[in-house]
Amino acid sequence: MTQTTADSPARRQRAQIKERTLRTDPWWRYPLITFIIFMAFLVYATWAIFDKSYFASPYHAPFASPCLATSCPEEARLFGFAPFGDWYTLPPGLLILGLPAGFRFTCYYYRKAYYRGFWLSPPACAVNEPHSKYTGESRFPLILQNVHRYFFYAAIVVGLILAIDAVKALIGNPAGLGTWILIVNAVLINLYTLSCHSCRHITAGRLNHFSKHPVRYRAWGFVSKLNAKHQELALISMFSVMGADLYVRLVAKGIVNFPFA
Repeated sequence: MTQTTADSPARRQRAQIKERTLRTDPWWRYPLITFIIFMAFLVYATWAIFDKSYFASPYHAPFASPCLATSCPEEARLFGFAPFGDWYTLPPGLLILGLPAGFRFTCYYYRKAYYRGFWLSPPACAVNEPHSKYTGESRFPLILQNVHRYFFYAAIVVGLILAIDAVKALIGNPAGLGTWILIVNAVLINLYTLSCHSCRHITAGRLNHFSKHPVRYRAWGFVSKLNAKHQELALISMFSVMGADLYVRLVAKGIVNFPFA
């Protein structure tokens, strides 16, 4: 009997089947729906970056927060600071949108989703794929997925800023619909961030004795419960941030205009 090693050609190839699939269920629905939802989100995010109606006091559109240039309305600046000064004239979203976007695109759930929906790698379990070779995440560009933990740290900061925006909209202003939309969005974004696999590992994943670290163990238990809902929180928070962003822009454009908007 011929044995295969980790470096042998047989081990480096995908398992091959002649049939496209033996499945009889509508397996194509998941990758198709994923493709449609993600494409809609990408199209909206691209439009939102260049749309200038991102602030309607006291509401700040999440895709343009924080505002870090002097071209931003003073109320929209983070604690009144504008570290990028007058020289930066491009849309404010370009400065910060890469941080939450990088966090999502390297997220374990999103990897599964767009690997199947966009790259068909594979499109579904037990379904043949068009790729003849598989290198996993060991080579460029997929090796960049390993920076997910660092995007997690950035996402924590962004989540806190969105929470600050929601509190600013609530304090000293009538609690309009937009206020509650921003609050709900901030809660969902932070729950999604905390449910991250990296957060679970950082919290207490490398501890050998939970009994010696009771506080970290309790935090790990809380994050583990959130982690079980990571997929749901990833999708819900994606819709919530897009909905909150669109609502603020509609208010800023005067399309949505009613008492306590």
